[in-house]
Amino acid sequence: MTRDTQSLALIETFLDTLWLERGASEHTLAAYRRDLEAWAAHLAETGGALIAPDGGLLPVWLEERRAAGYQLRSNARLLSSLRGFYRWALAEGRIAHDPLAEVRLPRVRPNLPDTLEEDEVERLLAAPDLATDIGLRDRAMLEVLYGCGLRVSELVGLSVDAVNLRQGVVRVRGKGDKDRLVPLGEEAVHWLTRYMRSARGGLISDVTRPALFPGRGDNCMTRQTFWHRIKTHARTAGITRPLSPHTLRHAFATHLLNHGANLRVVQLLLGHSDLSTTQIYTHVAQARLEALHADHHPRG
Repeated sequence: MTRDTQSLALIETFLDTLWLERGASEHTLAAYRRDLEAWAAHLAETGGALIAPDGGLLPVWLEERRAAGYQLRSNARLLSSLRGFYRWALAEGRIAHDPLAEVRLPRVRPNLPDTLEEDEVERLLAAPDLATDIGLRDRAMLEVLYGCGLRVSELVGLSVDAVNLRQGVVRVRGKGDKDRLVPLGEEAVHWLTRYMRSARGGLISDVTRPALFPGRGDNCMTRQTFWHRIKTHARTAGITRPLSPHTLRHAFATHLLNHGANLRVVQLLLGHSDLSTTQIYTHVAQARLEALHADHHPRG
């Protein structure tokens, strides 16, 4: 075997382990493969070996990549891939020490999610035409989406029996088929009640079907259809900033934190298994506070 062939074979063994033991997706495996093969090729050019590199070469290479136009986030992801590989190699006994143990990750400012100001949310919620069954349905869906911070897939997948209007809660099935109970809030209860009494029967041929928000064929509405509805109502509301399917979910979390909610409470409501996932919203809230200070404080 040549050195390059050995490196490629070792990379494939590592990727097989990620797939077998962690269930890594094809997208994740492809990203690891690109990063590791790029590092192996760089080492080959400098006379080094993937299995026993000079760790001091990595900061220099990262700086070269940055000068060539690679973003900090790209370098941070690459370093994360390499660290995962060498930790695996160390645990497998293939190396005696981790060559990257002392290399520090580049600091990367997290990508802040798209969100809306509270007045923009109010305009969006008020956009549907309440004189129609579809308008009542859309208003109820928007109120539940924002009032509960649901993912769009969670919203469109709701069944009638998942909603308890008397207690004001909804049972949501999230990622990993994990259920959680989320408070609806007075506005969401009001609009859901109005929709179920006045509009749902006009949108579904068989009212015993389970879909709370039916689409074609009395089945649950698709995510794509609801996303199209959101964009339509955003235009009506005069909202021109870019939106994503999760915009109202992000707004829900950000506005809660802006009004003093505890981060762990927001974590539970969003259904995040890891608090670090929720912490992105503290950056959003902080950014908003900084902007307000700059705009309105005399010393801003």
